Amino acid sequence: MFRVAFLNMEQDHRRWDARRHLIADQLVALAPDVFAMNEISVPRQTGRWVQGQANDRLPHRYALVQQTKTNMGSEIEGEGVIARFPVLETGNLDYRTQDYVALVARLEVEGRPVDVYVTHLYKSRGDESLRIFQVQQLLAWIDSRTDADAQIVCGDFNAAPEKPAAKLMAETFTATQNAPTAFTPLENESGGIAHDYWPRMDRSIDYIWLRGPLRCVESAVCFDQPAADDPTLWPSDHAGLWADLEWV
Repeated sequence: MFRVAFLNMEQDHRRWDARRHLIADQLVALAPDVFAMNEISVPRQTGRWVQGQANDRLPHRYALVQQTKTNMGSEIEGEGVIARFPVLETGNLDYRTQDYVALVARLEVEGRPVDVYVTHLYKSRGDESLRIFQVQQLLAWIDSRTDADAQIVCGDFNAAPEKPAAKLMAETFTATQNAPTAFTPLENESGGIAHDYWPRMDRSIDYIWLRGPLRCVESAVCFDQPAADDPTLWPSDHAGLWADLEWV
């Protein structure tokens, strides 16, 4: 059995220097074998910081795979994954829409190849047809790489389970769960909350999707605890997900 976790890290916005320690502490408590990340800050190298925390505080050595967005987005943010399993291969997909990308890391998990994809789709208040197009591209890319034993897709899809983009994924993948992950009451330095046009924690838009001979043994929301001394300071503007998986 092995554990996968995912979090949209909100770049280095909204008191990163304070909240990053919540991410590290809760990551250490989870001790995932694979940790996928959206919105890595390129200027601050937040993915490398998380990798360093994992390597310093957990008993395994974690490799880091990253992929920046394209065009001007490449200077701002990217997707990433840290894993304690051997990395056999990496790749990336340019959606050619709004600088969005996906990455894949082929890992050797208990002696078998598993492709772990990380992506972040077009914003929730944007046109659903663009998210559908991105999912179509993602699925076609995954289907072109059929020599792995299983596929795991992690990411902020900006689409609740009843939305067409999520339904399209669900035709061939199974979500480990559909629990509300957005949005936390994280405040910035002046007291404003992220995505103030949405209610708090009322939507499931973050996923760990599975395909192939893997079974989800248990799954839950994570990165969902504020600082003990500050209820406005959370690990991110999203909660995350974890899932314990086993071969079947």
